[in-house]
Amino acid sequence: MIGSDESFEIHITDPQGQDMDLSHSDIKIVGAIVSYLGKGFSGFAYQPQQATVAGELLRAIEICLGEKPKLTAAGRTDAGVHARAQVVSFAISRGRQFEPERFVKSMNSLLDERISVRKAWIAGEDFNARYSARYRKYLYRFAYGETRDPLTGGTSWLIQEKLELSKMCEGAQALLGEHDFSSFCRKDPNGASLTRRVEEIRLEDITGGVDLWITASSFCHQMVRSIAGLLYQVGTLKKSPGYVVEALDARDRSSVKLLAPASGLTLWEVGYDEGVLPRWTSCTNRPGECWS
Repeated sequence: MIGSDESFEIHITDPQGQDMDLSHSDIKIVGAIVSYLGKGFSGFAYQPQQATVAGELLRAIEICLGEKPKLTAAGRTDAGVHARAQVVSFAISRGRQFEPERFVKSMNSLLDERISVRKAWIAGEDFNARYSARYRKYLYRFAYGETRDPLTGGTSWLIQEKLELSKMCEGAQALLGEHDFSSFCRKDPNGASLTRRVEEIRLEDITGGVDLWITASSFCHQMVRSIAGLLYQVGTLKKSPGYVVEALDARDRSSVKLLAPASGLTLWEVGYDEGVLPRWTSCTNRPGECWS
């Protein structure tokens, strides 16, 4: 995180493609909450010549504000992964007029229909969507059925087998706390640690399926989908609950081979210190259920 007493430069591109070198005192930070369906996107992170969520946001921001800033996100979701409440931040020149409600309306008129800006605000000068975050919460949804439901199938993993919830819960408890998740994550190309602390993991029996909720300060690449894949195997009795401990101890990626489909995974919530995010409300696809 950038401290308020530090001096730094931010490069913002003007409409002609020229860098605008601005000091800390010349910029203001914009925060935004973004929802999206991941299908058809090559993940969140910007990639030239690829359809990405960040690329689509930056295209619309440049039209709205006349600047193309560097976009920071709380979580860089993979291809096909969704978000209910992704948080992004970016800097704009202080002299740039910015009306949050107008910005939200303009962005949503320009964005692909799979993406929606839900809220925008002028954030504190030290706010950074990634480094200011305290936790990330993901939902992985397993849906029972013989055939895909076109209304909900895009945000779940369709399975035919009934899951043994008690077995899954027993295995999941081994993942709580701080562990080396090398067996569950793709190896970092820079050799970064794959040790993470899981603060919460729970399974919920819902109408027509099972929800897996998992919260941690951060996640490594493919971690949640690997956990979902292994717990699916435990729930279908292909693996024992005790195998989860064995997999953790192995610290070997080959010990957890099943990667659950991206379609079932949603970045549900990003947590910050009290008062950092504005209040907003989102209703889920479950009747009568709203979150704020």
